[in-house]
Amino acid sequence: MQGLPGLPIGAKGGSLGRTNTQENIMTDKASPEQFNALLAARYSCRGFLPRPVPDAVITRMVTTAQQVPSWCNAQPWQMIITRGQATEDIRDKLMQAAMTLPMQHEISVPGKYEGIYKQRRSDCGWQLYDSVGVTKGDRAGSGQQMLENFRLFGAPHLAIVTTEAILGAYGVLDCGAFITAFMLAAEAVGVASIAQAAIAGYSAVVRPHFGIAANRQIVCGISFGYPDPDHPANQFRTPRADAAEVIDWH
Repeated sequence: MQGLPGLPIGAKGGSLGRTNTQENIMTDKASPEQFNALLAARYSCRGFLPRPVPDAVITRMVTTAQQVPSWCNAQPWQMIITRGQATEDIRDKLMQAAMTLPMQHEISVPGKYEGIYKQRRSDCGWQLYDSVGVTKGDRAGSGQQMLENFRLFGAPHLAIVTTEAILGAYGVLDCGAFITAFMLAAEAVGVASIAQAAIAGYSAVVRPHFGIAANRQIVCGISFGYPDPDHPANQFRTPRADAAEVIDWH
């Protein structure tokens, strides 16, 4: 049995805590069923175990994600990946910033959610709140859950994804493909993840902390590590629209 091309099957006794589904996710050429199973298995993890992911596994995750297409093969994405004390340092800075500073993204964020997009956003938020016991009107509870973003949900690693500023929207689009592939490559080896635009909201803190060059824009953060299967925030899954809602046949 093989994992995603180039990904190791296991570590620490030959296992990365993979499920039976993950053990059979990918072969040299994945079947539609295997690919669908990998996509279905991935979710936004909001509760991690402290155990670090080996460097070799992270490197293979990145190597696999590198296979995505990009505009003119530009491959504009770059990653800063923390581990150990480096994760603790940025976690502390982000928590301090979230409690004292306003957000300011370098890349435009949605001006407003309307219609079905507003509904989906609301549904997702209430699924999370229900799972962790935050009731309607509980401002303190919702505020505390919001701060979990900056605590990185307890993850042992944070990846900061940047793009080349001069490449504009298409550079950001390319990075989106890479981010998706990185999270799927992680899922294939039992590593959970969550992409976080909230981290980019404190670019004024993240940029000087890591010495990010002026020509690079911060797209998002990705917290990742081994999931805590018992964490209440990991017990729900968001639905997806039916294909009929997406396709406009002509």
